[in-house]
Amino acid sequence: MSNPALSRRAKENVRWGLTYAFLLFFAFITLVPFAWLLCAAIKTDAVFFDSQFLPLGHGFLGIDWDSLTLSHFSDLFTSADFNFGRSILNSVFYASTTATLSTLFCAMGGYALAKFHFQGRDWITSLVLGCLLVPGSLLLAPSYQLLYHLNLLDSFAGLILPGVAPAFGIYLFRQSMLNAVPSDLLEAARIDGCGEWRIFFTIVLPLVRPMIGAFLLITYLGCWNNFIGPQIIIQTPEKYPLAVEIAQLKGLYSINYGLLMAGTLISVAPVMVLFLFLQKEFIAGLTSGAVKG
Repeated sequence: MSNPALSRRAKENVRWGLTYAFLLFFAFITLVPFAWLLCAAIKTDAVFFDSQFLPLGHGFLGIDWDSLTLSHFSDLFTSADFNFGRSILNSVFYASTTATLSTLFCAMGGYALAKFHFQGRDWITSLVLGCLLVPGSLLLAPSYQLLYHLNLLDSFAGLILPGVAPAFGIYLFRQSMLNAVPSDLLEAARIDGCGEWRIFFTIVLPLVRPMIGAFLLITYLGCWNNFIGPQIIIQTPEKYPLAVEIAQLKGLYSINYGLLMAGTLISVAPVMVLFLFLQKEFIAGLTSGAVKG
């Protein structure tokens, strides 16, 4: 007779084996474009279209190592035709400042809508929810006109200020604080003499830390990859963020694909590192509202 415990263990091992095989398959599919990007960034222009990945030859592992180069990366930072180093600093400043301010102000707005009772709160909540239905592209023209009258065009202030309090973030923090921040805890802090600012920074924010990490990462990625907004608002090449600067790598009559792939690879690397640091908070923040209690 077969042992039921061994039979269950075998079924469990098969189930986990199939699960990992399934995950490895999709991980491979996900990583293939990054592998192609890396190979394209280090190939010389002469062999760029000769192979999909590394150029084939008679060298070690059947690869033509003489057709690989790192000159594309050095050209990005040494050529007088590009402001690549400056554009990286511009993107870091733009994305970091916008993500930090947006997270702070959205947390404040969500906290007010979730835990304060005032006249018109339901109306304001409905207005915030209604703003989520408006596509961002429809706001480009009125935003440009407003920034023009405020004399904020071609400035980082004009690029940052429109994104410091998005309706999505306010409503997201409102929903998170409804579940994660007990009202009894806030009342106890007020009875003990704790001020509202201290309650917010020392009690409320730590309780919604996973949502802060998730929203911070989402906002940072959105700003880092933003192309339309900076393309419209910024006119000075020295102020271009990385997404716009990469678009400038394309020539008028020809395209250096190796240079373009190297710039794209450099633009991907910082956000990948940031995601590795914040992945736990990102996943916890996205699933914080999935289970009640």
